[in-house]
Amino acid sequence: MLSILTVTLPIYILIALGYSVVRWGLFPRDGMKTLGLFVVRFALPALLFKALSQSPVEDVLNGRFLLAYALGSLLSFAWGWFSERQHEDSFRAIRGIGMSVSNTGFVGAPIVLQWLGPSVSVAFALAMIVENLLILPLTLVLAERNQRGGASPSELLGQTLKPLIKNPLILAIFSGFLCAVFEVDLPSPIIRVIDMLAGASGAVALMVIGGTLVGLKTEGMLPDVGKLVAGKLIVHPLCVGVFMFLLMSNQPTLCAAAIALAAMPMMGIYPIIGQKYRHDGFCAAALLMTTVASFFTLLGLMSLLKHFVLN
Repeated sequence: MLSILTVTLPIYILIALGYSVVRWGLFPRDGMKTLGLFVVRFALPALLFKALSQSPVEDVLNGRFLLAYALGSLLSFAWGWFSERQHEDSFRAIRGIGMSVSNTGFVGAPIVLQWLGPSVSVAFALAMIVENLLILPLTLVLAERNQRGGASPSELLGQTLKPLIKNPLILAIFSGFLCAVFEVDLPSPIIRVIDMLAGASGAVALMVIGGTLVGLKTEGMLPDVGKLVAGKLIVHPLCVGVFMFLLMSNQPTLCAAAIALAAMPMMGIYPIIGQKYRHDGFCAAALLMTTVASFFTLLGLMSLLKHFVLN
């Protein structure tokens, strides 16, 4: 347990530091948006590109990992969607993505890399492929289907996928994938720039998460939010774990990395996604409670994985 705590505690100290500097007025809350943009558009894409471009091709083309993570995430999404039939589609879709998409880049990557080392760096890149190219488009299509009555599902999907083409994270994933497949050797100055940007992603991202939690309220939402927190921190890793053991039992380290990634809090832009459908208050409360609760649930889960999967 102590070895696990030495991995997770620094992560949450940085989150607490980000919260504190904004809460005490040492750093403007709006400034966190700028830092967040730096992470999303430069630092995190560099980390993803590095993870994929420097990995063996057989790791990058790991179809079993993609399938297992996708099936587990879809099952968790379905749990959130079908358990709220009394609500409108937008709320059901928001609950679904809240239970099935982790904060892989900002929280998951720093924890998993410190815990299991750079050999599993490809895991969070593959997980982000599932999140950005499967779960996110599915969420937006389901949330929009009753709000754009004249649009067919294929038109909604096209409108949803179009912005992803310009997304720096997606571009980094595919460019890193191509570099790995064709064994492209970049000039050393370019590699150093990528390394410097990638190295900045962890600490800055975690402080951004902490800063964005300032001012979030949970009053009157505890029952509904509690179900979502349990879905994200328990149901999602459980679903991913089932398919990982079915399809990836011969690679226990990657199995542990995938399950740990699924056990992370939901992505930091969760309230922003919910804002469009007037569910931002609920999403903000869920993000706050899940981030706090994950400190304790991750300790337990990582201890179990260490004893029963990695040994």
